[in-house]
Amino acid sequence: MAGGAFVSEGGSGGRDYEGGVTVFVVITCMVAAMGGLLFGYDLGISGGVTSMDEFLSKFFPQLERQRVKAKHETAYCKFDDQKLQLFTSSLYLAALVASFVASVVTRKYGRKVSMFTGGLALYLNSVYYTQN
Repeated sequence: MAGGAFVSEGGSGGRDYEGGVTVFVVITCMVAAMGGLLFGYDLGISGGVTSMDEFLSKFFPQLERQRVKAKHETAYCKFDDQKLQLFTSSLYLAALVASFVASVVTRKYGRKVSMFTGGLALYLNSVYYTQN
């Protein structure tokens, strides 16, 4: 069985490190795991948005017409459109560029200003889209 959290000491001939499992190590591992969880959540959200009828009719009307005309629809390959795939990929490229910008802002102004600015942008975005 792959994986495991702790290894027992002694007898196996492996190296013995002085460091132990501390609260800091456990919290660091949990934060790293949350990064993967958030990435998976983000993939699910972007996939869900790109399959919404309102989104398709507004931004990809030809794909919406194609979906309506299709008699047999599979869950495996619902949308075979390169423009839609390019749009989805561009979201992740934009996130990559934004992370470089955020690193410069964080280095220059500090983490608090960077986190506050990101939170403010998210709040204003949600207020705007809730009202419209």
